[in-house]
Order: sequence, then structure tokens, then C-alpha cells
Amino acid sequence: MSPTRKVRKAVMPVAGLGTRFLPASKAQPKEMLPLVDKPLIQYSVEEAVASGIEDIILVTSHGKESIEEHFDADRDLVLLLESQGRKEEAEMVRRLGKLANVISVRQKAPLGLGHAVGCARDLVGDEPFAVLLPDDVIDAPTPCTGQLLEAYAAYGGCIIATKEVHGPAIEEKGVMAVEPAGNGKFGGRLFRVTDMVEKPKQAEAPSPYVVIGRYILEPDIFDIIDVTPPGRGNEIQLTDALLRFARLRAVYALAFEGEHFDAGTKLGLLRASVHYALKHPTLAPPFRDYLKSLKL
Repeated sequence: MSPTRKVRKAVMPVAGLGTRFLPASKAQPKEMLPLVDKPLIQYSVEEAVASGIEDIILVTSHGKESIEEHFDADRDLVLLLESQGRKEEAEMVRRLGKLANVISVRQKAPLGLGHAVGCARDLVGDEPFAVLLPDDVIDAPTPCTGQLLEAYAAYGGCIIATKEVHGPAIEEKGVMAVEPAGNGKFGGRLFRVTDMVEKPKQAEAPSPYVVIGRYILEPDIFDIIDVTPPGRGNEIQLTDALLRFARLRAVYALAFEGEHFDAGTKLGLLRASVHYALKHPTLAPPFRDYLKSLKL
């Protein structure tokens, strides 16, 4: 196996309409909805940066300009906060503008996740890259993307984050057929992917291992996306492209260590909000007292 190359770029598809969150998402991107005191998208950007990613590529659509602006420098706001003696908040805004090199490209039609990733081809170039779906929020001591990068450095190929899901909830996920892989380096958490099924019936799921929105992909995937026909929902599915990739080279799944929240649903965002509120340095004590006071 040839040595793997450094992963410097992360693609974040944010072009979706966010209809699950209407009416809250009518006038603002779903990715800008607050999760405690930060917008949802910031958690993914911070994870990527903590994993060593240098460039963030947003795949956007009309009406998503506020996402780019959030990560832009805002000298006037910094000066205003400093003039009011709010030095800590001024420094927070200053750091946000320096967090990452954020660039964007438009997805001009909602043609699926595979198509969205393909839109980033010219900005990614001929190098491996990460994909993070901001709907998936993962709290982990070692960032989930960083864990995938460790597996990529050891084995190459494409790496997908996974976790076990049991019961009817599996019918809302992409599910993988897997077999053990690796030499024990990852404690039995690394698998070779042999098949993938999008939203199968519970009885037909090939395993409990589902696709979570974190990937490390080789640049060859772009050529495969280009020839992948529309699949489920008449959209170009990334899972279909990865299955084609698996016929040529290895696709692995890593059962990451950490707590995952599907913040692309109202209930998932509420659960994530409780989780992060209970970790917040100033909000946690009064919020915990409030929860204890509830007569449930």
C-alpha cells in the first residue's frame, strides 16, 4: 500500500433547505440554528480544525450567505465590543474570524449528497479530503474526524464513521454490510465494507452498523460520482458512489468513540442542546438545578 497523503481540506454540504425545522429555517439556514451558544455549523468546523484540517469548503445554495459571514472577520464588531469593555467577547469574535480558511461553492440544484460532494471537485483538487455533515454532532475526547484520519493513515482507502443502531430507527439510516478488518489497532472497531443499503426495512438491514456523516475520501471518488446514476429519491447518492469505489479499492467503516446526536431532527437537536448545556461552564449548574425541579 502506498503511503497516504495528508488530508488538508474538509467539505461540508450545507445546501439543503432544512424543511424539518420550518418555520425556524424559513429565513435562516438550518446550520445557523443555535446549539446552546454556537450555531450548529460551528461544531463541525471546530471538529475539523481540531483534527488538523486547514481549509473548509462549504457547498452552499441561495440564502446561505450568513454561514460564510459567521466565519468572516468582523473588525467593526470587535472594536465596538472593546469600546464597551467587553474584552472576552471581542476576543471570541476575533478568534472566530481566524478559526479556519473558509471558502464556498454553489450547488445549483438539490441533486443529492453525492452531487453536493462532487460540486467541490475543483476546490479539493487531486488530494484526499474529509466530508462532515453538520447535522451530525459528535462529542468525543478525540475528534471523530481525527479518529478517521488515524484509520486512513494506517489503511488508506475511504473511511466512513459508523455506530450501531438497533430497532426501527435503523430504517432512517444508510446501513452497511461489514466484515472485521485491521490487525487489532482499533480494538475491533474497524470493518471492511462489503455492501450498503439506504434506509432498509428493519428485518432487511445487513448489520446494525449505520453510516454517520463523517468520511475520509480519496479524490478518485469524484470520477465515480460523475458516472453514478440517480438512485433513491432520484438523487445522486454518495453511498452508491462508495459502493462503486469498493469494487476497486477498500472502503472501511470505523466505529468511532464518542457521543453522537442527529441534530438534523428537532428531537435530536433538543437532545444535543441538553447534552452541551450540561457541559457549559456557566450554564450547567443552574440548568441542572432547573432539570431537577421538573416534575416529569
